[in-house]
Amino acid sequence: MVYVLPAMATEGAQKPGEYTIDQLAGAASVPSRTIRFYQSRGALMAPEIRGRVAYYNAAHLERLKLIAQLQDRGLRMDAIRDLVTSIDRGEVDLAEWLGVEQQMQASWANDQPRTVSESELLALCGKARPGLVADLVRLGLVERRGDVFLLDSPALLGVAMKLDAAGVEFGIARAAADVVRKHVERAVSELIELFIRRAKEGELELAEPAKLLAALRPLGLEAVRIIFGRAMESGLRRLVESGALVGLPRKGRRRRR
Repeated sequence: MVYVLPAMATEGAQKPGEYTIDQLAGAASVPSRTIRFYQSRGALMAPEIRGRVAYYNAAHLERLKLIAQLQDRGLRMDAIRDLVTSIDRGEVDLAEWLGVEQQMQASWANDQPRTVSESELLALCGKARPGLVADLVRLGLVERRGDVFLLDSPALLGVAMKLDAAGVEFGIARAAADVVRKHVERAVSELIELFIRRAKEGELELAEPAKLLAALRPLGLEAVRIIFGRAMESGLRRLVESGALVGLPRKGRRRRR
């Protein structure tokens, strides 16, 4: 009994490299309640319970750092839980996944929102007719934010200005963009579903997914340009053949303010 008592007395003692929840919270710079939340959602491994105390280790600290990184990348908690579970099972390599995620986050359009002053906005537009800024704000092509303007898409603003110079009013250009956007977003959703379904069925090889995505970006954009261009050629040809252009007015363009 003399030799058992010391072991029993130290059974719940903290070992080197271990953390209590408060110590782990301090090391990871997150509140203790956040750690408990991650555990409840299955994103953080359960601690070792000895006596009445929960003990964490270096693996828990690294997992908390990974969760923070994934949250910074925009992942929701359910997605983080599924990802780390797959990593723990050996089904996903983290480095490979990060490479794929980086490719997925890369811009396809090379067109990012930006804020500009009024003078910068007019310089981008290439002209400064009376009421121009008001028209752009009214139609939602730019958003006024105090002394600056937010351009959600500088590239589309450039397209709108070119159409305006060709005689297509901003309102028509905005309506046309909405039509294109609606159908393109639906097409993108269906394409993603197609690729995911074929991958699950084993018909799409994903040995190097990051490399595949890097190749898909320029090829996908080129394919869309060709398909859209050919569809427009066909549609305009049918319009001409129908004779519908004959009765359309040629003069009297009026700019709405």
